[in-house]
Amino acid sequence: MDEQNDEQKLNIITVGNQQGFTDSLHHNRYEPTPYKLLDILFQQYTLSTGDQFVDVGCGKGRLNFYVHHLFGVRSTGIEMNALFYAEALENKKRYIQKHKDAETSIAFYNGLAQQYPIAKQDNVFYFFNPFSVQVFIAFLNQILRSAEKAPRTINVILFFASQEYRDYLETRTTFQLINEIPLPDFYKEPRERFLVYQLSKMD
Repeated sequence: MDEQNDEQKLNIITVGNQQGFTDSLHHNRYEPTPYKLLDILFQQYTLSTGDQFVDVGCGKGRLNFYVHHLFGVRSTGIEMNALFYAEALENKKRYIQKHKDAETSIAFYNGLAQQYPIAKQDNVFYFFNPFSVQVFIAFLNQILRSAEKAPRTINVILFFASQEYRDYLETRTTFQLINEIPLPDFYKEPRERFLVYQLSKMD
């Protein structure tokens, strides 16, 4: 199914990459994860009704609507760009026309990721290489502090992950790689895969 058909099914508009925004030292441009790749991810990785999903660098909210449509889970999208945040809110208005229960299940936060107040229910975090490893580390440290205060199992999903992200997770934290999902272009570009890391509940 092509992108437009998926958009129509969800009643949202998230196609297209970021235009007119120069990459900063720490933040990368917005590019939504293609639906066909999300289909592959969630054929092998499922969410439960008790999960609370966070898309870090959500852009226009595609993934938040997708996981709600597929699993009915609660989610938050973090977006620093005010224009994309506004578009995510417009998409939510369109989405809830067909999914009334999503009004309280999907939220968006406009601000820097490292300023997002992690909720004790947040337990699945998705990253499509949104920013530098320095910001990633700062955000991971917030996740770890949250897990100390509210012990729970936490998963981090990386798509097109940089070596720096992976090195930090694997050598400087107690996250363990639990799943690797290669994609059709993996043999041309090794970053074309999803990596799922898990932090076990701290007692």
